[in-house]
Amino acid sequence: MDDVKQAASGLLSAEIKETFIGYANIKEVFKVTGVGKVAGCLVTEGVARRSAGVRLLRDNVVIHEGTLKTLKRFKDEVPEVISGQECGMAFENYDDIRPDDVIEIFTREEVERTLT
Repeated sequence: MDDVKQAASGLLSAEIKETFIGYANIKEVFKVTGVGKVAGCLVTEGVARRSAGVRLLRDNVVIHEGTLKTLKRFKDEVPEVISGQECGMAFENYDDIRPDDVIEIFTREEVERTLT
């Protein structure tokens, strides 16, 4: 019986668990040669992390979901920016960003599913 449960559990796809880690407001949008559009942001809650998942909200509606391509503080690429600090963000394969858009930042984690 245990072997059958284990075999069936292997057929289940992993569940993706999202954990909210922060919000940022876009203050200004800049065009950077070779990068595209970069959002000048203020992290308003939590933390922003490079390679984190992001949702771009305009008027409380999600218009894009993807990942952060770059996260810069002043001119330096940084691993994270905490609440109350300004930073520059660029998105992977997306550049329709405008001032006053809100960025929701989250992490994704795969959780193995099992049969009980």
